[in-house]
Amino acid sequence: MPMYWETEEHGRFRDQVRRFTEQAVMPHLDGWEAEGRLPVSLHQQAAEAGILQIGFPEAYGGIEVPDGFYELIVIEELCRAGSGGLIASLLSLGIGLPPIVALGSEALKARVLPPVLRGDAVSALAITEPGGGSDVANLQTRARLQDDHYVLDGSKTFITSGMRADWLTVAARTGPAGMQGITLFAVPGDAPGLDRSALDKMGWRCSDTATLYFQNCRVPADCVIGQVNAGFLGIMRNFNNERLALAAQAVGLAQCAYDEALGWARERETFGKPLIQRQVIRHRLVDMLTAIRAQRACLYELAWRCGQGEAPIAELCMLKNGATSMLEQVAGEAVQILGGSGYLTGCRSERIFRETKVLSIGGGASEVMKDLAARQLGL
Repeated sequence: MPMYWETEEHGRFRDQVRRFTEQAVMPHLDGWEAEGRLPVSLHQQAAEAGILQIGFPEAYGGIEVPDGFYELIVIEELCRAGSGGLIASLLSLGIGLPPIVALGSEALKARVLPPVLRGDAVSALAITEPGGGSDVANLQTRARLQDDHYVLDGSKTFITSGMRADWLTVAARTGPAGMQGITLFAVPGDAPGLDRSALDKMGWRCSDTATLYFQNCRVPADCVIGQVNAGFLGIMRNFNNERLALAAQAVGLAQCAYDEALGWARERETFGKPLIQRQVIRHRLVDMLTAIRAQRACLYELAWRCGQGEAPIAELCMLKNGATSMLEQVAGEAVQILGGSGYLTGCRSERIFRETKVLSIGGGASEVMKDLAARQLGL
């Protein structure tokens, strides 16, 4: 059923993304899960389908759209596959490129954006450090200017698409302690002194995740994104969109788990009756859908407000927490309704259930979100 904000153009785009999901993703997803990464060819197919470019400047190969609902459509339709790892890895450019778009020089944009938006290269964001977690202002990776290069030393971890990335948007300390001494760099994947190691995970298995090691890693000075010691602003600007996208993913995956549970309840018979005829099952399904629709309403409202130029930080923090908590509830109920089938690999709800916790951690842990919301609200 079309959403209240959905125009004919939105609907045509939704159909386009749905075809891509059904034809290019779903038949191959289990294999990618086993392999632990997405093929670069999928990025190219997504670009051919006009998915990767949504929201990026036309001058560099992007597709400019009139509102942020197009990005939500991409996430909602990809969620039909029941894999958060698919979305995290295929759309890692959504957190890797925006600082370059907002702050980078024209030469840097022309160098980095076109190949990524064509699907020929992969972009990733590298902020989190082994000892820092959500404490971005106190990161320890350092960069020092040496002739016409910066030399980076330190490490980053939990980096989505970190093993495959051709361009890494990296935060490093170039000045004093605190948020004022951070600079962003566009680090080429083949930069000398950059090493990577893969991380094994409970979920998001088709999304490669890495720890990055910078040991006398030399990066040309023209790879600085924006101004030296002014990178913290670029990181913070990124967080609002990232949190909105994570909430959208939670809502989309919850809908996927609900749909699978509903289909099973209609088909599965116990003691001579379909499960859907059991009052306890019907009530669970109603509770699941109630929770999903409440969070979706908040998601759409905040997406509209962000599109109007607002930055409702407290509300976005609360949305992320509410949506990810809702997903944990709905995914657990879906597995319960599916019974033994919900515990088997290959079931979408099983995969979603394993992946719920990463959304309440990524983009700012739920505890950090509560504290930030409280400060924004003056509590």
